[in-house]
Amino acid sequence: MADRVRIAIDAMGGDHGAPVLLPGADISLTRHPDTEYLLFGDRAVVEPLLERLPRLKAKSKIVHTEVSIRMDDKPSQALRYGRWKSSMWLALDAVKKGEADVAVSAGNTGALMAMARFNLKMIEGIERPAIAALWPTIKGESVVLDVGASIGADEAHLVILAAMGSAMARVLFDIERPTVGLLNIGVEEVKGLEAVREAGRILREGQFPYFEYFGFVEGDDIGKGVVDVVVTEGFAGNIALKTAEGTARQFGQYLRSAMNRTWAARLGYLLARQAFRTLRDKMDPRKANGGVFLGLNGIVIKSHGGADAEGFAAAIDMGYDMVRYELLAKIGQSMARDRLATETARLASGAAS
Repeated sequence: MADRVRIAIDAMGGDHGAPVLLPGADISLTRHPDTEYLLFGDRAVVEPLLERLPRLKAKSKIVHTEVSIRMDDKPSQALRYGRWKSSMWLALDAVKKGEADVAVSAGNTGALMAMARFNLKMIEGIERPAIAALWPTIKGESVVLDVGASIGADEAHLVILAAMGSAMARVLFDIERPTVGLLNIGVEEVKGLEAVREAGRILREGQFPYFEYFGFVEGDDIGKGVVDVVVTEGFAGNIALKTAEGTARQFGQYLRSAMNRTWAARLGYLLARQAFRTLRDKMDPRKANGGVFLGLNGIVIKSHGGADAEGFAAAIDMGYDMVRYELLAKIGQSMARDRLATETARLASGAAS
């Protein structure tokens, strides 16, 4: 294992750019002092900010570019004018060239996905990437994928998502065989889309050494932490993610309004404020900020565009863990063995019919 983790930062990405992203990198550096940074962005913007962050400056190198990808660009537009020269592209290219171990960006999701796929290419046997996110649960955290990389999935892709998601869970949760569930409209085997039912059959019948198939799970099971990995296609996954984030904000607003309604409520808050702080920390979206692009020949982390410094630091932390605990190697292990198991299950089904 290398004695350092080299992180490429798209310093011009996101809603706020370098004034938020660099302090985030500095926060992460306090937790991981064995980190080095390549900062891709406009030197005139980045350098003055680094002067205020001497610890980060000592561990960073600036790579100048004045080209940045806009948050409202279509992927095709971003590729046309940003290939080879934008801060986003250059951060990804550093991973491809082996100059960095991971790229982190808060920029345009579609553009980042398109550039990453074009530049880094896909792992053999995987046709489409997926975005995997950490989901807070009653029991701790779960990995949920895909939360928006692509729309629709056949049974083969869902099985691949299970293999990739379980590899990420092994890295983050230190579990030898994570449990995997397929998101469905019911737990009965006859319910749901044909692709989901068929994926469930393959996962039930296959022998998967790196994860244990639990069965179908419903939407309310995600927050319960019923399984370590929840698998779905990107359309449903993105809706589930945005719904959960919106519900958390709605609940927080309800709580704040209730606590300010009367003097008795305010007094109750003072008496129970430690409990409310614990609840706030548990539901803090910044701590779960960062989605991993799985399936690529390289590690890419997508931070929320509107993340603050602490949120961006959490995304960098995730990238650090993915490198330190060898995510790509674990995905390779899972794919090599699980692909064989998938084909075995399909052959068995064909023979039976």
